[in-house]
Amino acid sequence: MIDDILKFNHDFVANKGYEKYVTSKYPEKKLAVLSCMDTRLTELLPAALGLKNGDAKIIKNAGGLVLSAFDSAMRSILVAVYELGVEEIMVVAHSNCGACHMSFKEFEHHMVERGVSPEVITALNNSGIDLDQWLEGFHDTEQSVRSTVATITRHPLFPRDVEVRGFIIDSTTGALQEIE
Repeated sequence: MIDDILKFNHDFVANKGYEKYVTSKYPEKKLAVLSCMDTRLTELLPAALGLKNGDAKIIKNAGGLVLSAFDSAMRSILVAVYELGVEEIMVVAHSNCGACHMSFKEFEHHMVERGVSPEVITALNNSGIDLDQWLEGFHDTEQSVRSTVATITRHPLFPRDVEVRGFIIDSTTGALQEIE
């Protein structure tokens, strides 16, 4: 698959397919969107929000979560605000998310099947890394959105003049439901 992508990329550049995507690094709408990496949202999310290339910073991870005040999603949000001029943030979870009810116990046997030593897993757990907590998903999508919004807005380095609102997008229709 990667070789096919490289061939496509070569042709894309040679035919100047990139020209319609040229924009600046600063989001035109001064917006950042934190959302899930779900493949159903790749094109649906920007289409349903009316966003085109260059309008917003799109930050994606499994579940569209900020798990802690100092994780990579929060870091990206702070960079978007302080370096790239973002003034509003949308946290957008989605219906039927795979991260809902996800747990390390579901992954552990797959990891071992693919060559991860059970001793490595035990050593990580014994070294203070709680794999159960780290790979835990969520059980209530609305509460997950509220929690992520709260983690962002309560961050000691986050400015109070940036609006943060939470939503759930229907992963089929793109309909948004705001979460208060």
